[in-house]
Amino acid sequence: MQPTSEPSSPPGSRPLRIAGIDEAGRGPLAGPVVVAAVVFAPGRTPVNGLDDSKQLDAERREVLFDRIVQRALAYRIEFVDVEEIDRINILQATLTGMRRALEGVAHAADAARIDGNIVPPGLCRPGEAWIGGDARDRAIMAASILAKVSRDRYMRELHLQWPHYGFAEHKGYSTPAHLAALAAHGPCPLHRRSFAPVRDALQGALLLTPTS
Repeated sequence: MQPTSEPSSPPGSRPLRIAGIDEAGRGPLAGPVVVAAVVFAPGRTPVNGLDDSKQLDAERREVLFDRIVQRALAYRIEFVDVEEIDRINILQATLTGMRRALEGVAHAADAARIDGNIVPPGLCRPGEAWIGGDARDRAIMAASILAKVSRDRYMRELHLQWPHYGFAEHKGYSTPAHLAALAAHGPCPLHRRSFAPVRDALQGALLLTPTS
């Protein structure tokens, strides 16, 4: 659970291909947690303007999303659904998503660099944790953008089924408007029952069915 030393290439060998890994959606009360892995060719990153996804507006993230998927050596986006989150808890679900994302780019990666302070157990490649990696490493920045854009798109789709909650605006986070909707309508099947505000809402409301 501690950061490891940065992988380095032996003298005379080719540069290591590093998979940057990051997630979006650990904190919300509803929807999946999404993990992305991105591998760029060693050397100059072929995408300009990368940053932590939280520092970019939605329009800029969408532009960068397309450039990343076009120019990366490999990328993978993994959705870990609400049922799995509730079954194994949000931390374990996130680590599971990281393992799966890395497996999806393992053919193009020699090692992994993960945003945060935990190296998921059972990785298929050597891994290291970088605290604040989404502001330090360009592959992690790219992964954070893919994860954030993918999750936001999905939550906008959920809004069409469950318009009562305002998912298109708050993306499932515990905003006052979302908490008020939970109190008024109770949770829908996309809410995380392992999260306390959803458990509290369950005590006072029946499950809703999707809007037709």
